[in-house]
Order: sequence, then C-alpha cells, then structure tokens
Amino acid sequence: MSNKTAEQLKEELFYSKKNAYVDCDKKTIDAGYDFCKGYMNFLDIAKTEREAATEIIKLAKSKGFVEFDINAKYNAGDKIYLNNRGKAVILCVIGKTPVQDGVKIAAAHIDSPRLDLKPNPMYENDGIAYFKTHYYGGIRKYQWTAIPLSLHGVAVLKDSTKIEVRIGDEAGEPQFVITDLLPHLAQEQSKRTLAEEVKN
Repeated sequence: MSNKTAEQLKEELFYSKKNAYVDCDKKTIDAGYDFCKGYMNFLDIAKTEREAATEIIKLAKSKGFVEFDINAKYNAGDKIYLNNRGKAVILCVIGKTPVQDGVKIAAAHIDSPRLDLKPNPMYENDGIAYFKTHYYGGIRKYQWTAIPLSLHGVAVLKDSTKIEVRIGDEAGEPQFVITDLLPHLAQEQSKRTLAEEVKN
C-alpha cells in the first residue's frame, strides 16, 4: 500500500489548470506584453470595419504586401492583398506548390460592436438633437447607456467625395451619450424585464 498522502495522490491524479503566465520566463512575458501593446493600438485605431481594413492595409504594406493586380504574374514568396470595398481585406503569400496540392487559409472577421445610424437619423425634440440608431455586434441595449461614445463613419457628398468622420476620441471634442434615468426617477423602468429595460 502506498505511503503517499491524499494530497500527493490528488496532485498526481487530478487535472489542475495552470495559468501559462506562472510558468513563463520574463522574456516570454515581455514579448507578450509588447504584442498586446500593438494589438491595443490597433483596436484604438480600428473601431469600425472600414478603419480596420485601412489599418490592415497600412500594416500589410509595411511588411511588403502590394495590391493585387489581376493582370500581373506572381512568383513564390510574393505578398499581395485585395481590398474588398474598404470593408474586408484578403492577404496572400504565393506558395511554391500548385493550388490543387492544397492551401493554408486563416480567416477572421472584423467584429465592430456599435450603434449604426439609420437612414435620415437626426431629429430634434425638446431642443436636443437625437439620432435614430440600431445596435450591432452583440452588445445589449442597456450596456450602451451613460457611457461616452464617439462617432465614426464616412460621409459621401453630392459630388461623390468621401469624408472620414471621427468625433469624440480626442480631448475637447463633443461626445455622444445615451442617457439613462436617475434611480429615483426609474420606478417604472425597474419593473421591466432586462430585455425591455432600455427602449428605443
């Protein structure tokens, strides 16, 4: 019969999850933090799929990617990208073997939780300008209230000129807020289910 204690047996037999951070050396941890800084910077810049596509193309060009040309001939190792209407990007490194022998594909979608403006969104009520919106990306209605929001998008003028719009990210710029009721004014709101708590 084993002289091992119950605790020793438990440690040997039971599966216990360990955070990788605990077993990593300082060099690996520092490399992880450096990667995260770049990723956080990307998230700060790319708050919509259009902005993400623009930033991805900028980063791709800095790594030697060139825009795809349907009439060009490419060789193994060439790096190309395709811009799909400013909302999606395909990056490709030409391989050495024919396509019929197989390809490696890594895909990711650009998810940008946000409030979309509806067509003709602006109206005025009680001297305040409002936007008609629709929420997108999985965040629930009640999660938008009482937090500062910025406005990102593209405005197209009559002459087809496109203007990039970014308002509310920099200090001193106006910010947008979905107001919520103060607790002492929200007796009726408190009786609603979570799905109905914040109404359009």
